[in-house]
Amino acid sequence: MPTTAVTGRPTSDALGHRERRVLSAVGCGLRDDEIAAALDLPEETVADDLARVLVKLGLRDRAAAIVHAFDTGLVAPGRGPRSRAAGRPAPRATAVRVRAPRLRISVLGPLRAWQDGRPLGLGHLRQQAVLAALALGAGRTLSRRELLDGVWGTEPPAANVVPVYIYRLRKTLRADDGPDTVIEHARHGYRLVPGAVDVDLARMEELVADMGAADRAGDPVEAVRLCSRVLELFRGEPLDGLPGPLADLERVRLGERRIAVARRKAEWQLRLGRCSDAVAELFALSAEHPLNEPVASMLMSALYRDGRQAEALAVFDRTRRRLADELEVAPSMLLRRTRRMILCGDEAGPGDSIRISSLPPTVGRRRPGRSE
Repeated sequence: MPTTAVTGRPTSDALGHRERRVLSAVGCGLRDDEIAAALDLPEETVADDLARVLVKLGLRDRAAAIVHAFDTGLVAPGRGPRSRAAGRPAPRATAVRVRAPRLRISVLGPLRAWQDGRPLGLGHLRQQAVLAALALGAGRTLSRRELLDGVWGTEPPAANVVPVYIYRLRKTLRADDGPDTVIEHARHGYRLVPGAVDVDLARMEELVADMGAADRAGDPVEAVRLCSRVLELFRGEPLDGLPGPLADLERVRLGERRIAVARRKAEWQLRLGRCSDAVAELFALSAEHPLNEPVASMLMSALYRDGRQAEALAVFDRTRRRLADELEVAPSMLLRRTRRMILCGDEAGPGDSIRISSLPPTVGRRRPGRSE
């Protein structure tokens, strides 16, 4: 049974005055004993009133009542009960188009959110994972089933907690000077209001598009600058510590995106003759991903270009040993070809043979370092 108000379902106007007050208090997250104290009623009366509310509105449980109170406008996030004149249509909790996002969300590292520069507490990890799913959705409406599958996978919660988490997140993300929400409710699910939130992932995609334009325009200096801006957005492992299949998949995908951008930057640095800069950054990247053979190949190329042939060959030997010890595989054709070109003293340099035409697709590699 649906858990929020939809077209054709009775509205809060079908309730009696006291029942509406009880529903409003439930929507604010109060327990029965707290409602009883606030309304000066016996706790048994509160329980009976809530039971009648659920029946009249066709709601399944208390969580559904909370969401109904919010979605019909009976309760504004963080503002407590809000009464409406009888017979007045209930406003929907719809999008608020703000001129400039005052809310920032970062997924390129541990999940973080800021309201006007002030860090926000996002609750426990499952609740954070729900927000991360909405941020990764880039404005697309996510159904309750998609959120359950992405955050809980094959072990869904026993209670209907998604609406409760949405309600709490709406309260957390609401601006201090108004009741507006950045999480929009639609008939089939939830989404972040387009234009109301600045998500670092969206900025990354814009910068990646600009990188491609700089490459096509033959401007490697600008391309290197844009790569640096992309890499600065990463603050550690994406979605670090968040549970669920969606977070697991996105950690791999976004990690691969970061590696690909770093490789493109090194490629352009080599073209510009900035071999020392490329070597320094590729050494750091190789230390993070010692089994990634394309990274090792580019490091060998950069060292060779910088006149450090022995060190380049040492990178091959070190990578070969780790591949054998940890994955029980031999070096790929790419790594062997780079070593052969260095041994032959190819004047063109191994770097010229390595062309990264595009960033990887959204699907991660099947095995670390075996993408080429």
